[in-house]
Amino acid sequence: MVGSYDGSESDDSSRFERGVDHIYEAFICPLTQEVMHDPVTLENGRTFEREAIEKWFKKCQDSGKPPSCPITSQELSSADVSPSIALRNTIEEWRSRNDAAKLDVARQALFLGNDERDILQALMNVRQICRSIRSNRQGVRNAQLIRMIIDVLKSNSHRVRYKALQTLRVVVEGDEESKAILAEGDTVRTLVKFLSHEPSKGKEAAVSLLFELSKSEALCEKIGSVNGALILLVGLTSSNSVNVSIVEKADRTLENMERSEEVVRQMASYGRLQPLLGKILEGSPETKLSMATFLGELSLNNDMKVLVAQTVGSSLVDLMRSGDMPQREAALRALNNISSFEGSAKVLISIGILPPLIKDLFYVGPNNLPIRLKEVSATILANIVNIGYDFDKATLVSDNRVENLLYLISNTGPAIQCKLLEVLVGLTSCQKTVIHVVSAIKTSGAIISLVQFVEVKENDDLRLASIKLLHNLSPFMSEELAEALRGTAGQLDSLVAIISEKIPISEEQAAAAGLLAELPERDLALTREMLSIGAFEKIISKVIGIRQGEIKGMRFERNFLEGLVRILSRITFAFSNETRAVTFCRENNVASLFIHLLQSNGQDTIQMVSAMALENLSLESINLSHMPDLPPPSCVSIFSCMTKPPVVTGLCKIHQGVCSLRETFCLVQGEAVEKLVALLDHENDKVVEASLAALSSLLEDGLDVERGVKVLDEADGIRHVLNVLTENRTEKLTRRAVWLVERILRIEDIAREVAEQPNVSASLVDAFQNGDFRTRQIAENALKHIDKIPNFSGIFPNMA
Repeated sequence: MVGSYDGSESDDSSRFERGVDHIYEAFICPLTQEVMHDPVTLENGRTFEREAIEKWFKKCQDSGKPPSCPITSQELSSADVSPSIALRNTIEEWRSRNDAAKLDVARQALFLGNDERDILQALMNVRQICRSIRSNRQGVRNAQLIRMIIDVLKSNSHRVRYKALQTLRVVVEGDEESKAILAEGDTVRTLVKFLSHEPSKGKEAAVSLLFELSKSEALCEKIGSVNGALILLVGLTSSNSVNVSIVEKADRTLENMERSEEVVRQMASYGRLQPLLGKILEGSPETKLSMATFLGELSLNNDMKVLVAQTVGSSLVDLMRSGDMPQREAALRALNNISSFEGSAKVLISIGILPPLIKDLFYVGPNNLPIRLKEVSATILANIVNIGYDFDKATLVSDNRVENLLYLISNTGPAIQCKLLEVLVGLTSCQKTVIHVVSAIKTSGAIISLVQFVEVKENDDLRLASIKLLHNLSPFMSEELAEALRGTAGQLDSLVAIISEKIPISEEQAAAAGLLAELPERDLALTREMLSIGAFEKIISKVIGIRQGEIKGMRFERNFLEGLVRILSRITFAFSNETRAVTFCRENNVASLFIHLLQSNGQDTIQMVSAMALENLSLESINLSHMPDLPPPSCVSIFSCMTKPPVVTGLCKIHQGVCSLRETFCLVQGEAVEKLVALLDHENDKVVEASLAALSSLLEDGLDVERGVKVLDEADGIRHVLNVLTENRTEKLTRRAVWLVERILRIEDIAREVAEQPNVSASLVDAFQNGDFRTRQIAENALKHIDKIPNFSGIFPNMA
């Protein structure tokens, strides 16, 4: 019996179907119980289907028995059979009449208003006719049944639509004319719609029909032109569908459609890249050019970039080396498209992209690249050197290549200048190559021209690249940069303007702040110029805005704030020579801000810089603290000498004058001591060192050391200072701690307690023996305070 397409329903018809000729017993094969196609007769006169009787004889042979008749069990002299030509012709005539009758029934039944069972029966009859050995497809076309079946696709019944799709696939299988009829109008579009809206069985039938249609080259572009067809098919191939047949048929459909270059390009747009890459590898020169050109314009995710680099990277590099300019351009643009991701850039480096890339960039002569393509080469090179992958960049700084880059920057337009600057940004981000770039810039004096890009207003990318480059150079060329920015060209104004822009914090702002933060903090002329242009007012406004949550920008906020705090701290280095610095700090309560910044947990640089700034502010307190003006005596008496002087109250414990955090920057009045002491437990040595230095400002010569020690003790600072000493973390920390401990031990009560702590004594002895000259002197004094070294000054007073 003939099975159904999905196995769920038999397509076998009843022997007495409505409108179908009676099936005569002689037409039926006794073995298969089906109407015969190739009847043959045995020597005993019995007739069977040829294929069925041959299988029976084979079974007899395999069991070691002679051939026999399966009906009578009579042994036969041979397995020879004779074709029953007359019976076969009769059956064929019957089948033709029967098929015509079935088609007539189908024409009457295939209307949406009819009973669903009649429609399903009609569809089954059509499938049976088309599956017969001598299928009457011409009759189906003439009866316009294809169009009638297409109309049935509008049925509300999932089952009817499913069977209609199955029937259409059987009708058009291997028949180009039937396919052409089916493809008329919007039928293909309807099939595509079924890919997303039908249940799994219907979806499988739809994709199977599309697969059959895709065998016709003429229909491939028709399918591809339907909006959504390719994206749905590509989606089905990459889905995790439990119906493996759907995935397989969708994949094979797309394979058939790869004959059309336009369809291949569309597939690539939807993520199916292999056909396009295959044509780049094996296509004609014209096809390679077309596909590479499209690849250069294609939007790719990072995984796709790696796939492209691995599959056709070498081929693209070969095209880049060719003498044909259109091919070189297509290859360069495709390579540019895949070079911006670390994974794909690694692949390009490994296949040797750098030598031809550098050659294209610097070569001048016959067949050299036009400037617009040199820009693409520069972009690729910039992408590669900025990916963060630590490859050997030595080849990029050898043979005067940095000098060549600087020359090109000075002699090209903004577009390529931007990319060349980005190349230098990448080279200066690498410890192994930055020194070569610095040397070339110093030798050529190019810093002046590089600084000028800061003022560019019409090209944001160019300005950003220049600021990032100058930021990378600033740790190595801070003095040269400060000198260049002190000029009258307005670059300093431009940097400050960028920093103060009212936008979410940008990479450019963070780089500009980082650049200014690296400039020499004691460059008084630069500080004065910044005061003159109102830079510090803008800086402190930004710091406050970030702390209050008014200015946001998660990605660059940390670096931006660090740069701002470092810039602001430079004003505390100008007190001795610039009165405007003191005025600014008073008016803006700078000391209070830095005390708050001490608590920026997790931001070590901000804490360190804030402690350093507070040290400078505290050292200035002694110059700003003053005794209050006393009122003149109310009367003059001859006994005035016996009058008691007025009692002055409210004076600072440390500075013995009128103090406040805002006016005199007094750390005691600002309650900063406890916060600085807390930082002595910090894991970052530089934060601890800066905090020790700030606390040391309270015990300086000229101050009341005993009161200062008492303030430190009240904040539990002595214990923390002694811990820093005994931990012996770094030479700088030990030097700072020894200085503070010596001052603390001048207080006898404390000295007696400390003398009983052997680890403190041991640390002082170690500093006395192994420190530098100044540290040894201070450690010696400290040891004298705790009687570990005799004090000989009383024995030899004249030698004091």
